[in-house]
Amino acid sequence: MSQTTEVLKALKRVLRARGLTYADLAVALGLSEASVKRLFSEQTFSVRRLEETCRFLDMTLYDLTRMTRLGDEDDTTSLDLDQEKALARDSSLLAYFYLLLTGWKPARIARQLKLSATEHTRVLARLDKLRLIDLGPGNRVRVLTSRRIAWRVDGPIRKLYELQVKQDFVGYRFTAADEYFRFETAELSQASMSVLARRLERLSREFDDLADLDLNVAPEKKRNVGLMLAMRPWTYWQILEQEWNVQIPAKHLVRPR
Repeated sequence: MSQTTEVLKALKRVLRARGLTYADLAVALGLSEASVKRLFSEQTFSVRRLEETCRFLDMTLYDLTRMTRLGDEDDTTSLDLDQEKALARDSSLLAYFYLLLTGWKPARIARQLKLSATEHTRVLARLDKLRLIDLGPGNRVRVLTSRRIAWRVDGPIRKLYELQVKQDFVGYRFTAADEYFRFETAELSQASMSVLARRLERLSREFDDLADLDLNVAPEKKRNVGLMLAMRPWTYWQILEQEWNVQIPAKHLVRPR
């Protein structure tokens, strides 16, 4: 894939993540929508047009080219079992690595975790030995994984933290203006469930794209945000029977096969 193709692919990701269309970009550039589509299809963006587009998107050309290095939508890393076990055994090691993945700098992480100079050196050396980072002079760090980690389904990290995360996250009230919770139930065909699953996956990717875009935003202008997506066969009778020991006559419900 050529560098031009990679840059334009990243630009499309930015537009999608910001909820913008070719028509929106056309207005910003003073062009017709057809002209903008032609710029993408023929890959004839000039540097000046790219700079104008980046200004419209409130980013720099550097930000755009950095996104091409982040990889495509399937860019995830699977750690080996020894790496996961080491992170699961040491909460400070896991916290440090997680904050690195979200774009934090080593000095800021050390302050946040209240690490002494000795403790900071130990954590960095351990991550370097685990081949999760490349540690350079002056505590310069290069993360050796993608930002997206595919934790093992039955691995030590998920076994240790998954239930706690689910309970803590879902048990929240969700009442503030920047919080959202909605729960729906309905009878859907398998085809409709497949469509919905694809849309949920697309939303998850868009969440990752926005996180990539905001990596270089100043820390004081960002907040940590959690997004939980879930879908499974489910009916209210399961709660009634399991939690309150209520037996519902079969004629009143359709049980999953």
